[in-house]
Amino acid sequence: MKAVFLDFETVSAGDLDPARLLRAAPGLQLLAATRQEEVAARIAGHEVVILNKLRIDRALIAATPTLKLVVLAATGTNNVDLEAAREHGVAVCNIRDYCTPSVAQHVLGAILALTHRTAEYSRAAVDGTWARSRQFTVLEWPIRELAGRVLGVVGWGVLGQAAARACEAALGMRVRVANRAGAPPQDGRVDLHELLPQVDVLTLHCPLTPQTTGLIGARELALMKHDALLVNTARGALVDLEALATALRTRRIGGAAIDVLPQEPPADGSPLFAPDLPNLIVTPHVAWAARESRQRCIDEIAANVEDFRAGGRRGRVA
Repeated sequence: MKAVFLDFETVSAGDLDPARLLRAAPGLQLLAATRQEEVAARIAGHEVVILNKLRIDRALIAATPTLKLVVLAATGTNNVDLEAAREHGVAVCNIRDYCTPSVAQHVLGAILALTHRTAEYSRAAVDGTWARSRQFTVLEWPIRELAGRVLGVVGWGVLGQAAARACEAALGMRVRVANRAGAPPQDGRVDLHELLPQVDVLTLHCPLTPQTTGLIGARELALMKHDALLVNTARGALVDLEALATALRTRRIGGAAIDVLPQEPPADGSPLFAPDLPNLIVTPHVAWAARESRQRCIDEIAANVEDFRAGGRRGRVA
């Protein structure tokens, strides 16, 4: 089967072994990067297309009659027109549960960095603040223990559960789970607006849907404790970033760790890039990116291609 991976560089920095993938799709083209306007030409005549963040819309599907399989190097499927794929008999597969350990440890690390004010104390150690101290230490930024405090989880899937287990086991936190936006209430969960005043840390792991877009805005941030932390490793548009910047600037909440933005890369900047926002960590969508997780990503793609060629439906979403 003629196959192409359009944006291999989104997964590999030259540190992965693509052997299984190349066995699954002999002759596979591994293209480092593709611009959106190049997609049509690069998938023409191909039966298998592998991609991460590029868009495959109805027009592209209709214009590529050879196309039989689209494999996403991600869990999210919003960049592929699934309805058009079904209409044209094109199978679409995603990958799941490949980066769970990486995301869980990122959440744990972000919570600890925000709580221990690691960035501020690191600067204080080298900018002369420590040297000028009358004591052996610097106590300018408060540090608190997390044992017994409440972790609120929005999105109780594999990633949300893994982050919760990590925080329970490593930090002794108590977990509360939000009801799914737009869905009926479930036993053991509480509505988001009821949950927010209770949490010391809120971590987001839900998909981006019409119901979850802007899920955390000014109203929600106003409900949180003044020292509460927000962690988002899910989708950037879940959070109103202007409202978050204001909440941080006015000390309305205690801090935030943001790994995802609505526009990636953020060519137009972001409200979170302002220099006056305290206790904020912004990272470039790397919570998932441990080398082991990225290798699993490649191997899961290979497994989906192998299964498709054998007549199976592994990973199918369309």
